[in-house]
Amino acid sequence: MNAKSAVLQGTLDLLVLNTLNVMGPMHGYGIAQRVQQISQEVLQLNQGTLYPALLRLEQKGWVRSDWGVSENNRRARYYSLTSSGREQLLEKKAEWRRVSGAIERLLEAGSGG
Repeated sequence: MNAKSAVLQGTLDLLVLNTLNVMGPMHGYGIAQRVQQISQEVLQLNQGTLYPALLRLEQKGWVRSDWGVSENNRRARYYSLTSSGREQLLEKKAEWRRVSGAIERLLEAGSGG
């Protein structure tokens, strides 16, 4: 993420896991483009943030990677969700909804109506 869009810790994992769940196997650049597109340019993932996150998710067993050929005929590492990653996605979605609901309630309480 860039300075334009600071997010809570763990949100990047949620975004990556959800993107792979919806889109299927993708290379890192494709994941970054999808997040940017769906967020209407609000969220932008840079390589220095995304690739360490993908490595961490792979080490946890939530994603796996395989080499393939990209749309422009280049060798690229494609990431896909594992069954453990699908379980984590459900847990992270539930946690996100719980926390974002709590934040929304706090903001509403502070708005005076």
